[in-house]
Formats: sequence, structure tokens, C-alpha cells
Amino acid sequence: MPGFRRPSHPVQARTSRPLRPQRKFRPGPWALALVGLLLAGCQSAGGAGGGGAASQRLTVTGSSTVAPLAAEIAKRFETSQPDARVDVQSGGSSKGLADVRRGSADLGMVSRALGPEEDDLQATTIALDGIALIVHSDNPLPALSEDQIRGIFTGAITDWRQVGGPPAPITVINKADGRSTLELFLDHFQLSSADIQADVVIGDNQQGIRSVVGNPAAISYVSIGSALQEAGRGGAIRLLPLGGIAPTLANVANGSFPLSRPLILVRPARGLTPLGQEFLAFAASATNDDLIRRESFVAPPR
Repeated sequence: MPGFRRPSHPVQARTSRPLRPQRKFRPGPWALALVGLLLAGCQSAGGAGGGGAASQRLTVTGSSTVAPLAAEIAKRFETSQPDARVDVQSGGSSKGLADVRRGSADLGMVSRALGPEEDDLQATTIALDGIALIVHSDNPLPALSEDQIRGIFTGAITDWRQVGGPPAPITVINKADGRSTLELFLDHFQLSSADIQADVVIGDNQQGIRSVVGNPAAISYVSIGSALQEAGRGGAIRLLPLGGIAPTLANVANGSFPLSRPLILVRPARGLTPLGQEFLAFAASATNDDLIRRESFVAPPR
């Protein structure tokens, strides 16, 4: 067509038209909900100084004997303190002591009294317990002397007929290192860990109980509270007297049972957070005596 010339800058010619107005983004309800959840997560993950949920959290680690009682106390405490969370983790008394010292736990659960070398920590007793030797309920032996017990666990006695029982090789079940139950057993019988000739090594009380229930020729030692609970449920175990004293809660309470012990919560000498102090006072109060009885322990003198 005469007189028509193609524009020299076609792109500029196209963009010279009025721009269409941009639409503004308006988040829908689902997007707003997602943002709210993300913000809540960030707040709960904040440190104690941020005033978020983390400042109302306690970590309690240690003894598997103390853990079931501590967990029940924690549930009751959380009911009275809806913003508080108490995380109870077992793993042995040594773990509780180490975690408190390194600051990874607020409180440690320990199933024995503290020693003189542990004066960097402070203890609060929440219950009393004992350590009982257990055998299968089919084992007819009424009792073992302390010398016989020492012989069985050191390998000098290897068959039940050597102590007046039916012929059967004895299965010795021992606690793992780092467990207070082991430390007290060794101390009472004046043995070292190297002296023990074990067929099975277990961690918590329930492992020891299950091992004896499943083996009529086995012997072990566990918390009296745990053993009484199992026997009360009809478990195939029997608690042996020690030094002629029956392993009962009454004998733990009056101090006559030879292998009695306190169940304690330990804290660093530097102190606790206000929430930690409140929980510790609650755990040691008579408010929880029903829980102590339910776990087959003895309430401490107050």
C-alpha cells in the first residue's frame, strides 16, 4: 500500500498502548490459616527469652524406676498448669545425672541417694523403694542366703540343685552399667561389676521381669515396686526375702528391708527456673501420695 512504512521499533510500538491494571493478590481463607500455623510454630520454637511456649517446658531424664511415677506426676502437674509441658525420658540414673550437669535436662531422676562426690547437685526425695531378687513362680526355693546369691551371680554356683532346687542351669540376669539398681546390688553384696557372670544383661525393670517370666530357671533383681505390681497382675514371678526380711512395702517403710533406697529428683546447684521450682515442690508434696501407692512405692517422711 502506498505510503505505508513498518515501524522501526515494533516492541516499543506494542508497549505504547495503555497497560492493563495489575490485579491485587487477596489471600483466601486457606492461605491465612497456613500463615497462622507457621507463625504459631515459629513462636513455639522460640527460646525461653522469647516468652513463647518453650519457656514453659521442662525436661526430666534418668532412672527407669522413677520414670513411671514421674510421668504420672507430670500429667497431674500439666492439668493444673495448662501452659506447662513436662517431658519425662528414662535411660538410667547415670543419664539423669549427666544430663543435669550438662544442662540438657532440668531435673534428673535417680533411684538412690547421692554420694559425697556428687555435692554439685541437690536432691529431693519423692518416694521410697527397695530392690528385690526375683525368680520364676515355678521355682520352689523359699529363700537364698546372701552367700548363695553371691555365688550365683559370680558363677561359683551354676545349677539350682547346688542350692537345693531342681536340677537346671541357672540363668543369671544382670543390670547394665549406669543403673543405680546395679550399683546398690554390688555395694550390698560387696562385689564389683567385673565379678558378675551374667547370661543376660538388661536395662529397665520390665526387661528383667519379662526375662524371668519367660524362663523358669532365671534369677534377677529389680525394683520392689515393679515386682509387686507384676505379681499383683498374676505375673509368673516370686520375690525372695533378703537376710530373712520379706520384700514388702511395710518393711521398706519401716527401714528394715536391707536393700531400701530413696527415689529422688536432682537439680543443679545453680538452681532452677521458676517453673522447675514449682514442679519440684509439686512432685515432693503429699498431693501425689495416691500415685506413689499406685506405683507400689512408699511415700517419704514429710
